[in-house]
Amino acid sequence: MRRLAGSALADITPLREHPHYRRLWLGQSVSSVGQQMTALAVSVQVYALTRSPLATGLIGLCSLLPLVAFGLYGGAIADRMDRRKLGLLGASGAAVVSVFLAVQALLDLHTVGLLYAAVALQAVCFALNAPARSSMIPRLVPAEQLPAANALGSVSMNLGLTVGPMLGGLGIGLWGYQAAYLFDVAAFSASLYAMWRLPSMLPDRVERGGAASGKRASVLDGLRFLRERPNLRMTFLADIAAMVFGMPRALYPALALTLYGGGAGTVGLLTAAPAVGALIGALFSGWVSRVHRHGLATSWAVAAWGLTIAGFGLVHQLWLGLLLLAGAGAADTVSMIFRNTMMQEAAPDDMRGRLQGVFIVVVAGGPRLGDFESGLVAQLTSPTISATSGGIACLASLVLLLARYPSFLRYDSRTPTP
Repeated sequence: MRRLAGSALADITPLREHPHYRRLWLGQSVSSVGQQMTALAVSVQVYALTRSPLATGLIGLCSLLPLVAFGLYGGAIADRMDRRKLGLLGASGAAVVSVFLAVQALLDLHTVGLLYAAVALQAVCFALNAPARSSMIPRLVPAEQLPAANALGSVSMNLGLTVGPMLGGLGIGLWGYQAAYLFDVAAFSASLYAMWRLPSMLPDRVERGGAASGKRASVLDGLRFLRERPNLRMTFLADIAAMVFGMPRALYPALALTLYGGGAGTVGLLTAAPAVGALIGALFSGWVSRVHRHGLATSWAVAAWGLTIAGFGLVHQLWLGLLLLAGAGAADTVSMIFRNTMMQEAAPDDMRGRLQGVFIVVVAGGPRLGDFESGLVAQLTSPTISATSGGIACLASLVLLLARYPSFLRYDSRTPTP
């Protein structure tokens, strides 16, 4: 039983052997809880002010454009300067935005425009911080531990996605929106401390004395690199299909009120359910290091996401909906582990910042565009139709992409071909 558990549970070797990675992981875990509390509070506050799923979906659109612009630019900066300093800058800015959100809640301003503006500024800070932080991981752990490190990163993220919405729903119900925002301010101190303790993290090319001109570390160079690597490109396209068409997050406030007869607590449960499944999937990820066909595994995971989201739109029992959302979350974490590992294995160090910038744009921007898409379809039809049609569209898009890039199914980590 011990051997079975050891092979099934997440491999914690990166945490045990690498102190810098351990501090970064712990700091990110704490700050992730606060960030998800804030995300829930903004969503519930906008819906309370407008009673419109479209207005709630616009939250995603407000953060999408800054993510696209600054995510790509932030990735280019991460290939030119100390990634530690860039991470500190992004985390500090996000903490200031959380202070602003707490102030507007305490003053009871009732202005949706301020919430949209704060979300946009949060996206800018995230776009600067995330590429720097993610591109440091291959420098903190050896290559053979990257799948385990990415699985642990999923544990960290999904701890926030699980605990954050539940605490956020509880805090909003007891003390108002400001409780979630103030906790986020305090939580950012953990991330800032972890970044502060890291050593200088210059890209390899800069450490070797190479030029750091805009031409050599430009956004366009990163996009050209990606254009010529079909397997890496497919990792982004598959996630876009899943998140744009199959992300039902903007529907949770409307479903909680109209279908399940609940309030902020029910929204918190719906928001946390995919993260619970993702957390379980990450905790039992000991098998991922033994899988070498990463493209095939990613394809199965995206297909499972689409099926479970389509099923979520068809059921009317809260417990069954939560179970399906948890299954979707488990599939998504498997996809994330393999997609991230493929990118870290195949990309050179002085290109990782830019590719991580694209990765952040896709991973963070895709769901926000999905918020807008699902909110718009729900406004024109109904929230349940929006969820079901989105899952079906995800599956159809995946089939078309695999027909266009069949080599993705043959990708083997033992001979990585970008």
